[in-house]
Amino acid sequence: MPRPSIPILSGDRIRKVALDIIDRDGLDGLSMRKLAAELGVRAPSLYGHVATKDDLLHEIASDVLEQVDVSGFEAGDWRRGLVESARSYRAALSRHPNVVPFLAYGPAGRGASLRRLDVMHGALVDAGWPRRHATMIAASLMYLVFGAALSTFSSGFSTDASVYQGRYPHLDKAHLLPSVAEELDRDSFELALTAFVDGLELLRVTADFQVRE
Repeated sequence: MPRPSIPILSGDRIRKVALDIIDRDGLDGLSMRKLAAELGVRAPSLYGHVATKDDLLHEIASDVLEQVDVSGFEAGDWRRGLVESARSYRAALSRHPNVVPFLAYGPAGRGASLRRLDVMHGALVDAGWPRRHATMIAASLMYLVFGAALSTFSSGFSTDASVYQGRYPHLDKAHLLPSVAEELDRDSFELALTAFVDGLELLRVTADFQVRE
């Protein structure tokens, strides 16, 4: 009689199934017991691959962040680098929105986060930005990206026209916004990103960095 098969575990498979659970049930929906059940093993079997749930979340976050493209900085164009990294960052987060609250706490000790920040910071300093400004620019970009990933402006409106018409004269078409939410949210992000980068360029040519640094 053949012996029952034992599911083969690997770090990649554990992270993939854990991310599937998060995508489906949210961060609070992930537990080591639930993960083990979906993998077809007992919970203690997981600890040979990952020490704690928190460690697992950091590994999943690193996988998500591997999709963030910072290659635009390699050409020495800090504007291109910021724009392309912001777009790819938002795209990566939009694929896994339930992970965003965990990532929003900052890079912690995650290698994927720190490598990308190192590239960004180095490129900004090489372009002439003072180190303090380079740090603030990286932080500001994260605020912009995470703000876009954590919420949707357009979907927050009611589709009931009577909510606005006759009461809010400048919002008489607000009930139409949910139907174009994806497009409008994307274009709003692009507008904010353009204004951010253009504003930095203006600051760069007008500010006395020797005094500010």
